[in-house]
Amino acid sequence: MTASAINTGDTAWMLVSTAMVMLMTPGLALFYGGMVQRKNVLSTFMHCFFALGIVTVQWAVIGYSLAFGKTHGGIIGGFEFAFMRGVGLEPRDASSTIPHILFMMYQGMFAIITPALIAGAFAERMKFSAFCVFTLAWATLVYDPLAHWVWGPDGWLVKRGALDFAGGTVVHLSSGISALACAVVLGKRLGYPTRKHAPHNVTMTVTGAGILWFGWFGFNGGSALASNGLAALAFANTHLAAATGAVAWGLVEAMRFKKVTMLGVASGLVAGLVGITPAAGFVSPMAAIAIGAFAGVACYGGVMLKGRFGYDDALDAFGVHGLGGALGALLTGVFAAKAFNPAGADGLLRGGGGVMVTQIIGVVAAAAFAVALSFAILWAIDKTIGLRVAPDEEREGLDTALHGEQGYELGSTGAGEAHYETAEMREAAETGVAATLASAAR
Repeated sequence: MTASAINTGDTAWMLVSTAMVMLMTPGLALFYGGMVQRKNVLSTFMHCFFALGIVTVQWAVIGYSLAFGKTHGGIIGGFEFAFMRGVGLEPRDASSTIPHILFMMYQGMFAIITPALIAGAFAERMKFSAFCVFTLAWATLVYDPLAHWVWGPDGWLVKRGALDFAGGTVVHLSSGISALACAVVLGKRLGYPTRKHAPHNVTMTVTGAGILWFGWFGFNGGSALASNGLAALAFANTHLAAATGAVAWGLVEAMRFKKVTMLGVASGLVAGLVGITPAAGFVSPMAAIAIGAFAGVACYGGVMLKGRFGYDDALDAFGVHGLGGALGALLTGVFAAKAFNPAGADGLLRGGGGVMVTQIIGVVAAAAFAVALSFAILWAIDKTIGLRVAPDEEREGLDTALHGEQGYELGSTGAGEAHYETAEMREAAETGVAATLASAAR
């Protein structure tokens, strides 16, 4: 096949979708960053932005090849695309209408955001060096094989007929269950749950949620890999589920507390987006509304689990992404309809019991694989360079302790901290020569 087979409309849509999915990772930085304490906001941003760097390089060197190379037993790809060898401007196969390099880049954005999602569980207490090693190892040993199982050529779940349009199991379930492993291994933040770790900037979190909502149109709509009716269906289903998830979460809050919180609405819309991700291109718009409602309620309950079982999933990565991804994959097996996507299957409501069984197998296999490998990676890191920062560093805040900078430099930084009228007075006080300035002023 030559480059003449490339469809310019499809290519344009996929270029835009790739950029939209890339924007989701900075959106996630805002979403997570607003929910931590002020002294850890830059550390939380670093988890997302550094993942953009380290996973991009890993994906180009070996990750893409392991995920989409020629299969080895349906488990893992080969090395034929290592260092982007053979990833050029022509379509990757006879069914593709976009350049191979664009497909590689689009899939790479999924590989980037998935380990970044895990950071929500260990926020405010993991060493940056440990984060780097964990992210690189997890992307290679967990994400790449799972992507091959579900999306790669002749992956074993593909051959069984598993349905995962845009990453319910590959992205959300895998990252969410791995996040739970991180929360368990690292332990609770200092003072948790006795001392409240309140979000320092909810407006930042809500801005991030809005960016995620926008980017998710590329995440799900782009997974059609063409500018066509299937992309439009996934686009519509994405919006409907997000909106319904926000409303459902808000209704639960209203029934329990007589108030609807902005943080709850933001969490609900993300839950709806997570739930619809595996189903976006396989179900009807009305089914998308049902999935969004189920996800909003179920993920609210999932967040409540940490209070009951005592683990510290700091930013609810497991409660929203782990449980939401599993629920979405299972509901895909319920609501899928070939009338909307002939390449899919009829789900349980249309007599398709077989696809439901396959979805259950996929959820169990992906969860077991991800959690087992995550525990192994965490164990190895803990025995070598260590996972957790020292207690004094945690009290100080990871921004200054690990990165030597602060997210905010305000004239008045709060109770118990000195206020200086000028920058010169602050500098003088910090260097022990305040008396000299005072004398000069007199």
